[in-house]
Amino acid sequence: MSKIKTDVLVIGAGPSGTVAASIIKKAGYDVTIVEKTQFPRFVIGESLLPRCMEALEEAGFLDAVKAQNFQEKSGAKFVKDGMICDYFFADQFTKGWTWTWQVQRAVFDKALADCCVQMGIPLHYETTVTDIRFSGSDSVTTVVDKHGQASTIEARFIVDGSGYGRVIPKLFNLERPSSLPVRKALLCHMRDNRRQEAHEPDRITIVTHKPGVWIWIIPFSNGVTSVGFVGDNAFFDQYKGTDGEIYDQLIEAEPYIKDRFRGAEKIFDVRRLEGWSATTEKFYGDGFVLTGNVTEFLDPVFSSGVTLATVSSQLAAHLVIRKLQGEQIDWNKEYMEVMMQGVNTFRTYVNAWYDGTLDKIFFAEKQQPDIKSMICSVLAGYVWDKENPFVNKHAYEVYKLARILDMKKMIEED
Repeated sequence: MSKIKTDVLVIGAGPSGTVAASIIKKAGYDVTIVEKTQFPRFVIGESLLPRCMEALEEAGFLDAVKAQNFQEKSGAKFVKDGMICDYFFADQFTKGWTWTWQVQRAVFDKALADCCVQMGIPLHYETTVTDIRFSGSDSVTTVVDKHGQASTIEARFIVDGSGYGRVIPKLFNLERPSSLPVRKALLCHMRDNRRQEAHEPDRITIVTHKPGVWIWIIPFSNGVTSVGFVGDNAFFDQYKGTDGEIYDQLIEAEPYIKDRFRGAEKIFDVRRLEGWSATTEKFYGDGFVLTGNVTEFLDPVFSSGVTLATVSSQLAAHLVIRKLQGEQIDWNKEYMEVMMQGVNTFRTYVNAWYDGTLDKIFFAEKQQPDIKSMICSVLAGYVWDKENPFVNKHAYEVYKLARILDMKKMIEED
């Protein structure tokens, strides 16, 4: 690969890049993918949401994913101080998929990438973008492979699905600080020999450990479970030792999981992730569109990452196709405003999670089924359904409901 021409260059072979690449390829255009790392590789985002199934289906990936025998996921379970709140996707307000998967991302992402290769899309691993020059919407991208050899790729358009790599935002100074506080996670995959006693293999469990601190528990089909602690620096700074030693202390300190995971075999060393929240000035420009985490990544609490990645790439792919066909695209209205609708809806729920508002709603003594179904739709990733009041007026409805519950509790106490 010294000099090639393609209709569309896709940067990144994760779910965002591969969904876009497949849809554009199926429309009859030449696509080339470059990926900085070698697959398979570890990444978080292991609990999918039903909304992303629509994007995976259109991209033609569902059969390949089913073949991996991943754990099916039917909902989300929230736990706090002995209280339990279950949301089952089958009860959601919005019509759509009512289940999805919990996946080892190394396997999942490789399956999607392999599908693209089987479609005839060139995929170049261990290839780093070092420079992009635009002339209108046409571009010349310089890449360097693992041997240090430089090549150029001429393209009519670029889809940047580079995730945390954030290639175009970094090259063109589009990065902006997130409005969310800095948080970090300690996580590991562990052999889960006591899973059946917990009765929760088919959904993610989210445990409130302390205010602003929570734990994810994501069982996989192979008997391994992903367990991660999320909090701010002040929380983790209370503990001393290596990450592995701190992780063991955290397990011991949480009654809900300590018997299940105390002494459990760790599949790999405990990993630390931090400073993941990021945003970008704009999601598009002459000759490019940003998709997935490269646009904005919020927080892992509601598993929104892969959904925003796949839905954004699904939408972007159709706009790119229209652009290549000669149409004028209003990228702000047809792409950025649409994606910000979803991002801002999730942002409301992320903020409401950390400030304790959702605790009042999730663990209320009597939850109205119709309201619970609307919130369930958000947890399923249907954050673009404006027929749902908890999407259309997300901040207003969430905080109004919390205030009503507070008033009701005060009256009952009097």
